Amino acid sequence: MAFIPAAPFLSPGDNAWQLTAATFVGLQSIPGLAILYGGLVKRKWAVSSALMAVYAFAAVMVVWVLAGFNMGFGHPWLGDLVGIPQPTLSALTEEARASIPLLRGLMPQMAIPQSSLIYFQFVFAAIAPIILAGAVFGRMNLRAWMIFVPAWSLLVYSVNAFMIWGGGWLSQLGVVDYSGGYVIHVAAGISGFVAALVVGPRILKDQRDFKPNNMLLAVAGAGILWLGWNGFNGGDPYFANADAAAAVLNTNLATAVALLAWFLLDMTLNRKLSMVGAINGMICGLVAITPAAGYVDGTGAILVGLLGAGIPWFTMNRLSERWPFRKADDTLGVVHTHFIAGAVGGIMVGLLATPAMLVYVGRGGAGASVTGLFAGNAHQLLVQCLGLLVVTAYSGTMTFGILKAISLVVPLRMSERELEGGDRLIFNEEVFELHHPIPPPDPVEIPTEADGRQAPRAPVMS
Repeated sequence: MAFIPAAPFLSPGDNAWQLTAATFVGLQSIPGLAILYGGLVKRKWAVSSALMAVYAFAAVMVVWVLAGFNMGFGHPWLGDLVGIPQPTLSALTEEARASIPLLRGLMPQMAIPQSSLIYFQFVFAAIAPIILAGAVFGRMNLRAWMIFVPAWSLLVYSVNAFMIWGGGWLSQLGVVDYSGGYVIHVAAGISGFVAALVVGPRILKDQRDFKPNNMLLAVAGAGILWLGWNGFNGGDPYFANADAAAAVLNTNLATAVALLAWFLLDMTLNRKLSMVGAINGMICGLVAITPAAGYVDGTGAILVGLLGAGIPWFTMNRLSERWPFRKADDTLGVVHTHFIAGAVGGIMVGLLATPAMLVYVGRGGAGASVTGLFAGNAHQLLVQCLGLLVVTAYSGTMTFGILKAISLVVPLRMSERELEGGDRLIFNEEVFELHHPIPPPDPVEIPTEADGRQAPRAPVMS
């Protein structure tokens, strides 16, 4: 039996890590967010919330290979705004050496095949609308969601990816986003807020009583999310180098600090302990370190964790009833845990990025570093703020337009009957009930003299 040698460019170790990292990120969505959401929402919405996540994962996979990948990482189109939409389905494409035009004239050659790169970027694209879904649970029509997800993925996510990661005009200005703080979290957070505003609030009964139906299930989902993030930030150098390891360490350090910070703020200022609060703090730490993981050192990671949790805690706990947050019924507070946390992390890159952290994109790619304000580069802070404004304005405006267009075809909200009945009415399915009520014993019929029947004997106790 003849053995076919691997392509000369391919590094088996780098490729194995890339596929592993991509799988970690995929597990964040399925089952991570599906079961996190299923545990955090009210019992009658557990199935629909999980289904929204599962559907989004599948729908994005299809549109990603048909057009989305090349829109985000292909050849420039429309003045460096987006890549040319075209499929990535040929054998030649899948087995070619991976490369992406990060900057005009810079095409780092990677030691992995293009198929690994396409799949790695797909799981990033898939998680974005799943995050967004957390803002509209409990009222968005599932048929409208089925149309919205592929449209949003192509028209919002892929465009943002190209502008910052694919060599677009924001990247040419110097805006950086290590692993998706702007492209994923800011975009999904502001889009979720806009969607909640357009779709409208939950029914009053759900707004008043939306207690988690299964906290242990939520903790399991949160744990998958946390550890899956190692692939999120550890896979972005596109080979297993020192910066990938540093990014993983910084990710876990910032997340631990953020969880503890949120927990202590809840305990001292709100005078209560909350597992939901701890999960929120964890998510804020993961989100905030994402744009900065490979650009800051350990001290920077601690500061990112502190502010990445502290500022969203304040907006969620002290400003949620004030404008603009009170305008939209954001079911799980996505605008706080993703938009605010992602914005904090992106801006802190402009403050804390240290040139001592060397970032290589692909084996053989040119080494680069990012320098923030505290290391003497005020320009980086300026462009980070510009990138935040552009992604926020574009994502929010385009989301509004997509939803209004869909509303001409399909209602954005469920019917009043569906809003009342939830999963049982919509699917004739419900989340598994862990504690079944014990059925009452059969009634004992006591005979009377009139019916002439013999009285039942007393049970024998053994």
